[in-house]
Amino acid sequence: MGVLEGLEPQPVFHFFEEICKIPHGSGNEAALSDYLKQFAKERGLDCIQDEWKNIIITKGAADGYEAEETLILQGHMDMVAVKAPDCDIDMEKEPLRLQVNDDLISAEGTSLGGDDGIAVAYILALLDSEEIPHPRLEAVITVGEEVGMDGAREIDLSTLKGRRMLNLDNEEEGVLLTSCAGGLRADCKLPVTWEKRSGLALYIRVSGLQGGHSGAEIIRERGNSNCLMGRVLDALIQETSASFISLEGGLADNAIPRQTDARVMIAAEEKDKCLTIIRKMEEKFRQELAVKDPAVNIEVTEEGERTADCLRKESMQKAVFYLLSMPNGIQAMSADVEGLVETSLNLGMLQLSDECLRLTYAVRSSLESGKEAVCRKMAAISELAGAVMEMRGDYPGWAYRQESPLRDKMIRIYEKMYGEKPRVEAIHAGLECGLFSGKLPGLDCISCGPDMKAIHTTEEELSISSVKRVWEYLLEVLR
Repeated sequence: MGVLEGLEPQPVFHFFEEICKIPHGSGNEAALSDYLKQFAKERGLDCIQDEWKNIIITKGAADGYEAEETLILQGHMDMVAVKAPDCDIDMEKEPLRLQVNDDLISAEGTSLGGDDGIAVAYILALLDSEEIPHPRLEAVITVGEEVGMDGAREIDLSTLKGRRMLNLDNEEEGVLLTSCAGGLRADCKLPVTWEKRSGLALYIRVSGLQGGHSGAEIIRERGNSNCLMGRVLDALIQETSASFISLEGGLADNAIPRQTDARVMIAAEEKDKCLTIIRKMEEKFRQELAVKDPAVNIEVTEEGERTADCLRKESMQKAVFYLLSMPNGIQAMSADVEGLVETSLNLGMLQLSDECLRLTYAVRSSLESGKEAVCRKMAAISELAGAVMEMRGDYPGWAYRQESPLRDKMIRIYEKMYGEKPRVEAIHAGLECGLFSGKLPGLDCISCGPDMKAIHTTEEELSISSVKRVWEYLLEVLR
């Protein structure tokens, strides 16, 4: 018996649970893609699976709907696969452990992948039914959305007839998205050198932060554990002989990091001084983040005296300079749309290896010039520090369409069903609609979806009642 058995709409939750049984973190979508291909084959539906593992499934119109314009249904099959430090699940091989608490579905110790598994579940439930009235449907389910929209960039859409599209990658019910920011990923690598040092090793962890999606939650200005750790390490090297043994934080470039770990080597006689410095930094962080991230904390563990490879003093100073100097967070707010972030970046991952200190960012902007400006700033700082910056996964924004029959129709239907107008908004997070619009001239596109919270984190939750209401809304739109 499935964990979600008995929940309504049953077809949607059946397929969502099936999806959650198949590991599908970004870069590991092959098994889910094959499942989708087999789903289409078993139902006699036309299916294209390309070399990237993107899927296009076509279903003919229901009786009486043959003259209606084709509708594209679109979502992505990859999820941001993150887990709690004490979670023993292998997310590349094992299923998610679903749990239900009142109206909410979550996954034990891991992210849930409601972004965008629920979209795929909606699409499969629609394609599976022989009872639902609908026009000709073209379902497009992509890979690699969470790591730069790779699937949407590479997919060949020349077989599609539709020019109306429902993107099901929104996390707030009652909101119709009509435009989004563009973005890219930036990898910055600072070369480092090492030397042997002896002393007392301290393990330092900055944690307790809320994190969240760097597009949706960046406006809340929550603490970034990578940036906070940079300040802790700077305070230590300013007043002690501390040197770095290891440094790592964050799980994905588009998730605000919640935890960063470092090991430092200190002189044994400096232990009390180092602990005092760290406690003072913790007090500062709690004051600064009292409202935005009140649970921030710094843990320190003594690991005994030892000899280990540590960064040379010059490398250590450059690493801290680099961390402190690189921008992070909101860079500009929109002058046109109140409350909309225009340009931002997120230091999502930080890693010290034998060769370099690597900083990985998600950069977003509603303006191409804004994206260019922040990238130029990052490149200039990198050059001064002696680092190399590489950009990848550049994707365009999705421009607002002045005339949108699909938007007008969806507003009318929503108002008829619920007695109020939906909110029509732009979003700072990236959506694949921009890439699709570039490939399908004249595309009329809207994004919608059910309520989700804390996506890309281990606290991710999906509302059962919202999934049901959005399902009913989708059925009425199709009808």
